[in-house]
Order: sequence, then C-alpha cells, then structure tokens
Amino acid sequence: MNFRIPLSSPDITQAEIDAVTAVLRTTQLSLGPELTAFETALARYHQVPHAVAVSSGTAGLHLALLTLGIGPGHEVIVPSFAFIAVANAVLQVGATPIFADIDPLTFNLDPKRVEEAISPRTSALLVVHTFGIPAAMDALRDLAARHNLVLIEDACEAIGATFKERLVGTFGDLSVFGFYPNKQLTTGEGGAVLAHSAEHAARLRSLRNQGRSGTDWLDHAELGFNYRLSELACALGRVQLGRLAELLAQRTAAARNYLRLLGDIPGLKLPPTSLPDREISWFVFVVQLPDGSDRQRLQAELHARGIATGRYFAPIHLQPAWKNSLRRHAPLPVTEAVAQRVLAIPLFNRITKQQQEEVANTLAELVIP
Repeated sequence: MNFRIPLSSPDITQAEIDAVTAVLRTTQLSLGPELTAFETALARYHQVPHAVAVSSGTAGLHLALLTLGIGPGHEVIVPSFAFIAVANAVLQVGATPIFADIDPLTFNLDPKRVEEAISPRTSALLVVHTFGIPAAMDALRDLAARHNLVLIEDACEAIGATFKERLVGTFGDLSVFGFYPNKQLTTGEGGAVLAHSAEHAARLRSLRNQGRSGTDWLDHAELGFNYRLSELACALGRVQLGRLAELLAQRTAAARNYLRLLGDIPGLKLPPTSLPDREISWFVFVVQLPDGSDRQRLQAELHARGIATGRYFAPIHLQPAWKNSLRRHAPLPVTEAVAQRVLAIPLFNRITKQQQEEVANTLAELVIP
C-alpha cells in the first residue's frame, strides 16, 4: 500500500547517485576500493581499529556470535522486545537464547533482570539499543565482566547514539550495525561489525567471504558464508556516512517537533525527552497508546487516511515461529505490557512540519474519546 505519509523513507541525494553510478562505470562491483573506503570511514567515525561490512545486520549478528565462539551448549541473554533476528542468530549458531525483561522507560534490557537470568551456561550478553536509545552500558558491561561473558552490541537502530559521551557500538567485544532503508544511514541492504582486535576482524572477513583465507580464491580455511556487501552498497554508505551529522540532526528536529505536537493528548505516553548520560539517535518515533485503546482499529483508521504506522515490536517469545524453540525464560511482564500499547508513527529525515501536524491532529482525533 502506498501511503501519503510513509512510516519511513530513505534520504538519497545526487551525491549518493553519483557515487553509485561511478561504481557502475568500473569493472569491480565487489570487494573493491569502495568497501575499503566505507570500512575505513566507519572505523574512524567510531574510533575503533576495525570495521567489517556485511550484507545485513542479521548477517553481522550471525558472524559476531561465530567469531566469539558461541555455539551449542551456550546460553545468550537477549531481549524479547526486539527484532526477531536478535534471537534467530543465536539459534542459528546452535546456542540457546534466554530472554530477559526490559526497562519500561528505555525499552532496553534491565540490568537487574539480566543478572537474574544468568546461569552457569550463560556465555554471552547481546545488548540491543532499542529504537536508537542507548542501553545502560555501564551496568551491563560490569555484569559481563563479573560473570566472564562476551558482550555483543546490537546497534542496528542506533548509529550515532552515545552513552556517557561515547558512541554506542564501541563498548562490546563486537558490535553490529544495520543499514536497511528505514535506518538513519542506509546502504540499501547491508550492515557492519566493529571489532577491537585484528584477530576478530580477520575471522569476520574470512567468514563473510565463504571462509576464504590467503590470496587464492579457491582456498577455504573453514565453512563460511556469502555475506559480502557490494561496491554499490558501500559507495552509497560511504556518502551517507559523510552526511550522518546532517541526517541525525534532521531526525532529532522532527522528534522534538512530535514531542511538542503530541504532548497534550491525554493518556498518550511519549518517548523519553531526555535521559541522563544518553544522546538518542532517532530511528523511529514510538508512542504508547492510552489504556484500553484498540490499536488495530486505530491503525486501520490511520492507514485509511494515508498515514502509515508500525507495531514495534511483537515479543519474540510469543511469535508463532518460536513456539517450538523456547527452552526457558523468566516472566516478561514489562515486555508483554509494552508490546500491547506501542505504535510507531511516521519519522524520516525529510518529513515536513505539515505532515507531522497532520499525523498529530489525526492521532489526537482518534485517541481522544
């Protein structure tokens, strides 16, 4: 369905078009100079030694787990209020996802609930910076250190966000980013993994390229995958990264405008306006509907008026695909309560004030009895 006001929209300028077109005039469409340039720029932006571009954020999660030695017999603590790839990747390496509940303000893993979920089999903690809101990395990092757990950051929704003036994606042993078209920075399809050690970076590069080693294309050191990112995607990402400050500023301005427009709707709970020690990178703008709201009816009414919305997120542990995959998890009351009320409304770089006013006025009309 085509909406007059979409939920998201990529921000592509002539600079991106020119960069991609330039690649098409070459003979190298994969594993070329644009890959090197994009990875170098990502590493420099985050002030880490290595960045490895991959075909998606999901691929990045898969490779990060493999690179850190997570597999059968291991448990990995993850949130259930997240995109399903977070838990799927854990299953795909043969490990067991263990769900922990979230903080009701940030929607990120609650450190207290994480500590309760740790068992002798726990080997890793996979922290998601949900909706671009940084998780409590000091407490979570301390937990990982005290219990000898590897720490993976899923920053797929959070490029440019900071915790205590430090960019997310720089705390974990490995950190994963996603660049799908609805993200703050897009490569069309794509992702990246940040690494602090040369050993991890080398294994990530081998695994993404069919387990190849050395310079001979037909030499394979281990079972690998085709998780490469094309030169076209890297060219697009390189230009987008150069514009990142501008892109984030546009989204922040739009989010602040929503906070102003929606603040007087009774019972509507808005995202946090400010959090100590955190700078949000606005991926989506998610509200919580008043108690008793019929979200399905509300979405249908908004869609009928040409306004797109999204249901972020259906808890992973309640998904039909997961009914035979669960081992154990503690009660998740916050996850389940939040998931029933959340609604994402249109947010993208070039959304106009007029579009935001229409969204806000329509939402107020439909929410207020």
